[in-house]
Amino acid sequence: MVTFSDAARERILAIMKTQEKTDCGIRVRIAGRHTEGYRHELSWVEPGGEAGDDTSVDAGGFQAYVDPLSAPLLGGTTIDYVEDASGGGFVFHNPNPIVWSDPENGRAVMELVESAINPALSGHGGHVEILDVKDGNVFVRLGGGCQGCGMANVTLKQGIERMIKEKIPSIRAVIDTTDHAGGKNPYYRPAH
Repeated sequence: MVTFSDAARERILAIMKTQEKTDCGIRVRIAGRHTEGYRHELSWVEPGGEAGDDTSVDAGGFQAYVDPLSAPLLGGTTIDYVEDASGGGFVFHNPNPIVWSDPENGRAVMELVESAINPALSGHGGHVEILDVKDGNVFVRLGGGCQGCGMANVTLKQGIERMIKEKIPSIRAVIDTTDHAGGKNPYYRPAH
């Protein structure tokens, strides 16, 4: 399934200690796709926050949790921690090729997003991630300035969806899976 290099394990354990998260686990998941591969994500799993259908991996000092959608796409993945002149970060060595439910449309949508849509959104600090293309539907997650923005629905329907449907007529809808309440956009403040 997923393994951690010694450097990655040591870095996670050090962060857990510094941030007083020694009772937490780590979630490893596929957060999106791009033309070069998968976009991977690590996040904390608070005690009791694991899902019943997660795969649990003993990572040596902490538990790693993988959701059932990510699990088949992460087989054989090694997570490393690398430091260089610009800092350090986790590096995912995932041997799995990108899998789309609809390969032809998946590639076409991804190329359009990377060549035209994301460059336009980046001017406002946002981006869109393609999670999958299935049965004529494009499943997306908005990020950066688009997550939690009051204009996200307009951006989605009048910008992203319109452009995708114009260029790829077999696409019927773009479905937003974003947790907008979790956004840190300055234009959106969740009620407390």
